[in-house]
Amino acid sequence: MTAETGAGRTGSGETGSGPGSGTEAGSGSGAGAGAGAETRAGRGVNLLGLRSHNTALVLDLLRRAGADGISRLELAERTGLTPQAVSKITARLRERGLAAEAGRRASTGGKPRTVLRLVPEAGHSVGVHLDRDEVRAVLTDLNGTVVGERTRPLDLAARAGAEEVVEAVAAQAEALVGQVLGAESPRAAAAASLVGVGVALPGPLDHRGGVLHRVTGFPQWDGFPLRDALGRRLGVPVAVDKDTNAAALGLALTAAEDGAGSFAYVHLGTGLGAGLVIGGAVHRGARTGAGEFGHQVIQLDGPPCGCGDRGCLEALCLAAVARGDVGEAARVLGVGAANLVGLLDIDLVLLGGRTVAAAPGVFAAGVGERVAARAVREGLPRDAVPVRAVPGGARTVAEGAAQLLLAPVFGRGEG
Repeated sequence: MTAETGAGRTGSGETGSGPGSGTEAGSGSGAGAGAGAETRAGRGVNLLGLRSHNTALVLDLLRRAGADGISRLELAERTGLTPQAVSKITARLRERGLAAEAGRRASTGGKPRTVLRLVPEAGHSVGVHLDRDEVRAVLTDLNGTVVGERTRPLDLAARAGAEEVVEAVAAQAEALVGQVLGAESPRAAAAASLVGVGVALPGPLDHRGGVLHRVTGFPQWDGFPLRDALGRRLGVPVAVDKDTNAAALGLALTAAEDGAGSFAYVHLGTGLGAGLVIGGAVHRGARTGAGEFGHQVIQLDGPPCGCGDRGCLEALCLAAVARGDVGEAARVLGVGAANLVGLLDIDLVLLGGRTVAAAPGVFAAGVGERVAARAVREGLPRDAVPVRAVPGGARTVAEGAAQLLLAPVFGRGEG
């Protein structure tokens, strides 16, 4: 049995970390129910209960203002609310510990204005990336900053029993809230600050109901109600989404600040998929099946794929990775990315996942070359659609999963 690096726990092959830095993210998907009636008390659930359109507008502006804060007058001007309405909302937020004074700012006339800031530590969310060979969990504050992280191996193929997988995910969440928040369980943490748990995993799945479909390579999971099962086990709200959608949603605010209203997040790890953000919102499709990027056939007589077809982009890409030809994997991935750019006319391509994180320069260059070549053929500048690897490496999906619960609080996701 190996020692676990973390806060005084031991485990088999697990790694953990205490408070650390993370990337700020402000976009995400809606939180599913998944929790029993007994979880409706406590600030964690009350934070979700605060969600009204006007309150979300104010909270988002407080979050974006950072430590410098923002005055009530500025809040009124930017939201279009009356000063009286803003005062009522901010008073309620201060009462619940979500906002605090950040000092005073000189005024052009009259007394100095009091500025308010968000209190990031007033709320937390657990994000879990359930991959085919490991489960990674992060705990973030209201800013999306990672304050704790744990990883352990998990062979999804060998875990045929659903209860085992639910227990593995629950154990990671429980260990995190105990390590960082000092709570004996997520249910206990919800009484302090935990909003809930977001889980991201390979698709296809129904994110609204939190029900898995025929996860590629794991048909035995078809129809399993992961959200409800985990919600009963943990006693807090749970949301479930595809790994690529969660990551894309977690990256959406940063992309918008870079001027990209529409982009694709292409994830290459144990599988290959894409999260699509169109007009600032994730695009899931009528049956929540959009983004199955890896299963476009690009070689009719190609090798068999885990989905049951042949010559899929995923099969060709992973085969190149397996034989150590990262350059070829990047070239193949670039063909698919160029097809995607031509189909959707998006602004930006972001690359992530463990395989990309191991050689970000190679993948950014290889994919970028194919996307640039297509742009030139269409009479556009070579750099018309930038391609870059995202920071954050292996935890991008887990961070996005945490935003499945946080983003709706700020009006940036589904309720």
